[in-house]
Amino acid sequence: MNKKNIDKIIQLKKKYNAIILAHNYQLPEVQDIADFLGDSLDLAIKATKTDCDNIVFCGVDFMAQSAKILNPDKNVIHPDIEAECPMANTVNTVELLKLKKDNPDAEVVSYINTTIETKAISDICCTSANGVKVVESLHSKKIIFVPDKNLGNYIQRNAKDKELIIWPGVCPTHHRIRKEEILDLKKIHPDAEILVHPECRPEVIDISDFALSTNGMLNHVKKSDANEFIIGTEKELCYRLKNENNDKIFYPIKTAICPNMKKITFEKVLNSLETLEPKIEIPVELMKKAKIPLKKMMDIGRGD
Repeated sequence: MNKKNIDKIIQLKKKYNAIILAHNYQLPEVQDIADFLGDSLDLAIKATKTDCDNIVFCGVDFMAQSAKILNPDKNVIHPDIEAECPMANTVNTVELLKLKKDNPDAEVVSYINTTIETKAISDICCTSANGVKVVESLHSKKIIFVPDKNLGNYIQRNAKDKELIIWPGVCPTHHRIRKEEILDLKKIHPDAEILVHPECRPEVIDISDFALSTNGMLNHVKKSDANEFIIGTEKELCYRLKNENNDKIFYPIKTAICPNMKKITFEKVLNSLETLEPKIEIPVELMKKAKIPLKKMMDIGRGD
């Protein structure tokens, strides 16, 4: 990454009336050229509030899809179509439809980290921040929750009057984080607060000071009196945390790396701006169906 290429990106954004949105887990080089940073819902909402024609979305596939669903009249460009979410791909829609048929009194809550096909057959979506709030808002006692079993277990703990049928998927990056790694860091940095994502294993959540979404972590750190933090989520969040809280210290989990997020590079973003490809293309009817549970979730509120 050099000044010449950065200047080229600035020129191309102006030429094509484009913005760059980047998820908190993106490489530092991608975060540095983004117009907006955030989680998937955060970025999709921000896209609706701009008058741009082209959105370069730096994240995994379902995130770019959500941006397109909420911004159907804009071009949403995903720099690497192979940057997929393995957790989202664990849901087999045929099996999910069968589960719905076997439990006609249950409502389906799909984590925003799902494919557009899964969203289209869901009653409502949720984020890691508002999952408990969404589940508690539903009339049904029985809830089918897809796809993350760790987030599902976290919600079940906090929504005790609901009965969750939990899909057995996991986020490999968060599921890989071990309690022992956290405790080892805590021994070295005893004054550090432990912040972990609700996609982590239950035993990791048990030893944390706070289980928070990425936005929740960002908000908490700004307000906290603590100066040191152990961050139990994808390690690149620490880059943004440090940039926004230069006087504080952050200890990442070095093994917490999402290889799919890392597929998007500075060079691929530049190429996407030059070609305005590859575009996210979704059949209109599928987009309409998937928009319903997303909008229901947004009406309830983020929960951060």
